[in-house]
Amino acid sequence: MLQEAPIKAKRQLMLASKFKDYAQLLKPNLSFMVVFSSVIGYLLAPHISFDFTEVSLLFIGGVLVTGSANTINQILERYSDKFMKRTALRPMPDNRMGVTEAWGVAVVSGLAGVLTLGLFFNWLSGLLSLISLLIYAFAYTPMKKIHPIAVLIGAIPGALPPLIGWVAATGSLGYGGWILFTIQFFWQFPHFWAIAWVGYEDYLKAGIRMLPSSQGKTRFTGMQCMFYSIVLIPIAVMPRLNAMTGNIGMWVCIGCGLLYFIASLLFFIKNDHKSAKRVMFASFIYLPTVLLALLLDKI
Repeated sequence: MLQEAPIKAKRQLMLASKFKDYAQLLKPNLSFMVVFSSVIGYLLAPHISFDFTEVSLLFIGGVLVTGSANTINQILERYSDKFMKRTALRPMPDNRMGVTEAWGVAVVSGLAGVLTLGLFFNWLSGLLSLISLLIYAFAYTPMKKIHPIAVLIGAIPGALPPLIGWVAATGSLGYGGWILFTIQFFWQFPHFWAIAWVGYEDYLKAGIRMLPSSQGKTRFTGMQCMFYSIVLIPIAVMPRLNAMTGNIGMWVCIGCGLLYFIASLLFFIKNDHKSAKRVMFASFIYLPTVLLALLLDKI
């Protein structure tokens, strides 16, 4: 009995360590924001009221699909991840997990997520989630080391979640779903570029090219951020015109777009670490605020 206690404790420690490794693969924190926008897209659809079971199933399906895409991303970048501080201790670069095991996690998670959306909602939403997974994993991920156009490619699967939520609710690619897609699509460019500017040296070690200029940290990045953020201001009127939200939701969206643009303008003027981080944090605030404002004003 005395010998069994340390053996049991060791097994529990190994299980906890393995669970932590799987969590690092699936990136639940990153998945939450993605799936959150999908749930908002679902609830913004016409004639839909909050149902805990349906929202939970949509959330679970989205987390599984996004987790699969994140896992494949880490499989394909397992060698370059060794060179970056924030990724060096992931399961594969740190040699805590093999490629075969990681592929098993990716396939099981991806299939489970697509089937959850297809069986409990409709197969169009399942198909869109599969398309999103494939573009992110097999187009965006390898392109990051080839050309900055990777940001444009990545913005497509990045903007699909609210459209998937809309389709899950309605069974069709409606105008409202495309409006949400457009908002999230343009939001991503300043978001990605600010992150890439802040982590430029780390990305450079891994051979990842994300900034729009081949010369690196120039004012061109700030100028591009200005362009994509200012587009969000007139786009903010579209949900109101489509009767998805009310006046309050519209004005909150316009205000958030204006603040996002001001942060981008200051980034263009100053072109320094502080102003880049300001755009990054503005992007973190913009999307959840806009989505919640649209939803709450509808309610």
